[in-house]
Amino acid sequence: MKRAGPVFSPAADTLPSPVPVWALAVGAVLAVAVPTLIAFNVAPSATFFNQAAALVGWGGFLIVLATCLPGSAWPRSRGALALLAAMTLTAISALAASVFGAVPSTLSLSAVGTILPAVLVIAIAASTQRAGLANFAFRAFCIGLVVAGIASALIGLVQVFAPHSPDGNWVALAALAGRATGNLRQPNHLSSLLLWSVVGAVWLGEAKTLDDRIAAALAVVFVYVIVLTGSRTGALGMLTLAGWGLLDRRLSRRARIVLTLAPLLYAAMWWGTSLWAAQSSQVFAGQTRFSASGDMASPRLGIWSNALALIASHPWFGVGFGDFNFAWTLTPFPGRPNEFYDHTHNLIINFLVEMGVPLATLVLALMLYALRQALGHAIRDGRELGTAYPVQRAAFVIVFLVAVHSMLEYPLWYSHFLLPAAFAFGLCLERPVASEAAGRAGDDGNPTRPYVIAAMFLILGGTLAVYDYMRVVVIFAPPAGAGSLEQRIADGRKSILFGHHADYAAATIAEHPGTVMKAFERAPHYLLDSRLMMAWAKALEERGESDQARYLAARLKEFRNHQTEEFFAPCRPGAPASEALPFQCQAPTRSFRFEDFR
Repeated sequence: MKRAGPVFSPAADTLPSPVPVWALAVGAVLAVAVPTLIAFNVAPSATFFNQAAALVGWGGFLIVLATCLPGSAWPRSRGALALLAAMTLTAISALAASVFGAVPSTLSLSAVGTILPAVLVIAIAASTQRAGLANFAFRAFCIGLVVAGIASALIGLVQVFAPHSPDGNWVALAALAGRATGNLRQPNHLSSLLLWSVVGAVWLGEAKTLDDRIAAALAVVFVYVIVLTGSRTGALGMLTLAGWGLLDRRLSRRARIVLTLAPLLYAAMWWGTSLWAAQSSQVFAGQTRFSASGDMASPRLGIWSNALALIASHPWFGVGFGDFNFAWTLTPFPGRPNEFYDHTHNLIINFLVEMGVPLATLVLALMLYALRQALGHAIRDGRELGTAYPVQRAAFVIVFLVAVHSMLEYPLWYSHFLLPAAFAFGLCLERPVASEAAGRAGDDGNPTRPYVIAAMFLILGGTLAVYDYMRVVVIFAPPAGAGSLEQRIADGRKSILFGHHADYAAATIAEHPGTVMKAFERAPHYLLDSRLMMAWAKALEERGESDQARYLAARLKEFRNHQTEEFFAPCRPGAPASEALPFQCQAPTRSFRFEDFR
């Protein structure tokens, strides 16, 4: 029996406030969709504008949402308080890494500037659920996800089937040939976004905001573009969708069929696209992604093994929040992966290695407790009867999908993933309170003021971050009439959040790096790569610290990077003989720890 429903009707009912429902939908599109669709970027960061747009967009969405809340809707459940406590402790850990450690303040402030907005999002989302307004908020949120999914799917199709069409400003060039990467430029990120979009489309269909046939068709399209990403993280997501379809009896028959068959649809689409690629001599990366053995597991297993060794040597206080790359790069690991990793590609291991076992265990325990509470609410929500499909079960699926992704990568380090995940998580952690919902319109004690003020600061912070970022952009992309490179670097080093990028430029362009030793105080803590390590080793040698220079060169050699071939050329057998081998060809006479380079 077919359900009758509108093609698209975001205003199926009305909010108990002067705010129109469409304003929530517009706010959600600006918060959720727009940040994922920005292709334009300027060095030194390819994702900064996406993240800044997420901060500003979420600030606007939260302002609209907060004006609907009553005064008695503050988060009170143990799950919500546990998650808020975990996020707060994480922010404190980031600050402590600068106050009591050697992590530059630019990096700690950037981390805190990403974490605290998530705290605000969780609090307002939990308040929204407690006030009985979750249907309105989640409907808008899902509209944002579907808009992001439709636009990103179109971009992915262009990148695979018309790879010469993207201009790089409106539609990003595919980061990898034959793979859809969207404007996020990362196939795993695009696949996770589209998995969320599947959830959003299914929920809108179940809530009769979107015709369920259109919702099912959109879900199938999103699954196909996930195939085109060649992401094995996306393939794992098919199992989550199938599990949702099998276990959730509140779903309609059409939705359950689409979700349950998601793995089979994925396999059939992958096979069909492989045939097309073979017959048309086109590139489809999925052909090699799944046939290659070990190319995903080996680097991750290697980095996890190295991280566990660092945990064992620094169990109490860790290596410092955000300082994994610094500690890992400067610790001997002869068999290390040959890429420069700045995260462990596993949220749990990352917390343990950077925060230390005691604090990380507390933070993770609080998060797991919150996740357990969220699951309990989702199960209970799915069993209750109502006029629309329940919110918390679909929201929990969103949280679970990004949690799985976080075991293999680090999507939550990006605002455009962290804030949507925080919103879905927050919605799962409270239960509507009937008395509050009934009296919300006339409630005198309104939390609108602190929430709105905080959201306004979020917009202001995102805007000021753009201004601060442009102070270092001019170093790498100077406009007409810009000052000298030295002057631009000097100005960029004053940046509150991004001064380390200016330090990197100063360190790597200097003919004699030993004259700019100050630059090596911050730049290596952001990302130690080949260029920076070579410059730092030369600087140490010029300063007479030959043993440290040799040690640094030995660590660089472990990466087997092609950019270092010239640097190590004098060390190869058959190289022209000289009176003395250069420092990079000599072994250090003593051992060092990464702390010796702080």
